Amino acid sequence: MILVTGGTGLVGSHLLFDLVKKDESIRALKRENSSLQDVRDCFAYYSDSADELFNKIEWVNGDMLDTDSLDEALKGITKVYHCAALVSFKKADKGLMKNINVEGTRNIVDACIEHKIQKMCYVSSVAALGSPEESGDTVTEKTTWSPEDKRSGYSISKFNSELEVWRGIEEGLDAIIVNPSIILGPGQWHKGSSLLFTTVAKGMKYFTRGITGYVDVRDVSKAMVQLMDSDIKNHRFLLNADNCSYEFIFKSIAKALNLPVPSKYASPLLTGIGWRLAYLKKIFLFQEPSFTRATARSSHNRTYYSNQKIKDTLDFEFISVGNSIKDVARHYPH
Repeated sequence: MILVTGGTGLVGSHLLFDLVKKDESIRALKRENSSLQDVRDCFAYYSDSADELFNKIEWVNGDMLDTDSLDEALKGITKVYHCAALVSFKKADKGLMKNINVEGTRNIVDACIEHKIQKMCYVSSVAALGSPEESGDTVTEKTTWSPEDKRSGYSISKFNSELEVWRGIEEGLDAIIVNPSIILGPGQWHKGSSLLFTTVAKGMKYFTRGITGYVDVRDVSKAMVQLMDSDIKNHRFLLNADNCSYEFIFKSIAKALNLPVPSKYASPLLTGIGWRLAYLKKIFLFQEPSFTRATARSSHNRTYYSNQKIKDTLDFEFISVGNSIKDVARHYPH
């Protein structure tokens, strides 16, 4: 039997769909107050038998910080997919991310060792990879992570979470780590990377020319399943379909949604003013800014990610970013 943590998230819900389609016996860990509607919606995007497939999942309540609930969830389990994580770029969430991402991963790793789990797959992020030494260099699985680089709290939490998995490997756990770039997928439109579609749909006039990597959520799930079904272990794999500019992404999303494309270039000076105005809004109107200093800076960075290792290892072919955007847009609620 397989255990999936974070099954209510974007990656987790797609992974559950793929595993259920394979007729695997699945148990999914969720918090007691978590809604399962996003998972039902995800299944309905891809199948006319969504309810029938959804009902094959055994849902159990638990918490990554509650070791007793993890012990209970792991009874009879042979493989674990650890997808649960908090994604935030707010300074206020730094401590919470350390708890959920780092301590939570430590707990599940320890529990997997205790229960002699055959194999674990951990969903990390490109945020846990190093930065290129020179502009234009491509980031690979071997690029060294340095705390001296300007790192977000999220990046630090994912790097330290990976250290827990590597520590588990040293203690005898067979594991795989995947490092997806920005994940494109339908649903959960008001959080995570799906906010790209919601933001453009609300009317976006500006774009920047920063470059980063993107990958379809279906490819993330597909790669995880293939790696877990193989004899491959104790490796990390960067999952990235292509490196695209924000200009290309925003304009492609607008076209796919049949909306006017962003037409004004937002310079570093302009985005600098933007995040400061957003911060003032927080102070005077008590509203959390969606545009922060970190997001303003990253919108101009140009980072290129390699996908050579996963392509060579599995002969893997990625869905193009352009096709991914068109597919996601079809499900966007107009």
